[in-house]
Amino acid sequence: MRTVLVTGPGGAGRTTLAAATALAGARRGARVLLLTTGSAAPEAVLGSRLAADAATEIAPGLHARRIDPADRFRQEFLAFQERAGAALDLLGAAPLEEDELTELPGSEAFALLHALRVEHGSDDWDTVVVDMPPAAETIQLLALPAQVRRYLRRLLPPERQAARALRPVLAQLAGVPMPAQKLYEAAERWEGELAAVQRVIDDPGTSVRLVTEAGPVAAANLRPLRAGLALHGRRTDGVLVNRLLPTGSADPFLAGLSGSQQSALKALREEFPDLPLHEVPHLGRDPQGTEELDELIDGPACEIGEIGEGRPAAGKLDPWTVEDRLTDDGILVWRVPLPGAERDTLGLVRRGDEIVVSAGRFRRIRTLPSALRRCTVSGAGLRDGVLEIRFTPDPALWPQSH
Repeated sequence: MRTVLVTGPGGAGRTTLAAATALAGARRGARVLLLTTGSAAPEAVLGSRLAADAATEIAPGLHARRIDPADRFRQEFLAFQERAGAALDLLGAAPLEEDELTELPGSEAFALLHALRVEHGSDDWDTVVVDMPPAAETIQLLALPAQVRRYLRRLLPPERQAARALRPVLAQLAGVPMPAQKLYEAAERWEGELAAVQRVIDDPGTSVRLVTEAGPVAAANLRPLRAGLALHGRRTDGVLVNRLLPTGSADPFLAGLSGSQQSALKALREEFPDLPLHEVPHLGRDPQGTEELDELIDGPACEIGEIGEGRPAAGKLDPWTVEDRLTDDGILVWRVPLPGAERDTLGLVRRGDEIVVSAGRFRRIRTLPSALRRCTVSGAGLRDGVLEIRFTPDPALWPQSH
């Protein structure tokens, strides 16, 4: 399964290019599903009404589905209310009816992750393309499963469930279900769901595609976003540069705009020499319908048609690797790929068996590998887009050679 998450700064045209990416894959013979949380904008781009509970066929090989956060929230809340019925009755609570439920802030993120997990496990698709929120929100959304799982492990450690065998007995004596039992059961369900979502996000076939316009600050805007994605182990497979004007215009105004875009395009190529950069032409209008999306795919300067069948790069799932320099330098080095990161935006804090790494506004907490837990942090440096954290063995904890 190939999963392509399309995102970028707000207003760059990510919904249009997510649809074009999906259509490009379908035109090449793949069975493609486009997932989106929007309604009006995606429907206008595709020229079709989208159902929230089923995939709608848009073109041969291409289906689209609109995620409805409100419906997902109602389903989850009513299921929770039913499971917690005994406890709520004990408290004298009045249950809520389905027609009085409205989704809470943050519901969209959970609905999108749930849909991504469900569709990733389907045999109906070769490729799933997701029209993601703006890039900063996408980074936080993709980090959400790991963060919530960490919170659950801290607040409800699995090893403390050893006494669960006594809870049914206590529940019979009390005459009501024990709250702790229900709490751990809920935590187990959440852990299972989050772990399944995490496997989709970490799958080597899942990648992020960045959309931008060729403005004067395009490279500066994408730099911290790519660093944030890399911090959480997300692979960026390319950059789509949208709404490029033709060069060589006789009109001085258009020639000036085009010249500015070409300068920005050059800066992007210099900033991201390791990433494919795909130029997407400006049609002079917002594309509507598959026929106009085909113009983006088949344009003479556009390579968007080639990226529908991109394959994941080979390599380890976890890009954070430990380098053994004990023999030569007496240290271990934890290498953290952070392309796009800038030295003055990085932060590093050791907290017990965990380490907190910050890149600008983005932060990640990782548990140290077992060997590094017996070491002290002796320094760090950023070199060629890789943060190298140096660890020196603690003599009190490290095995002594004889």
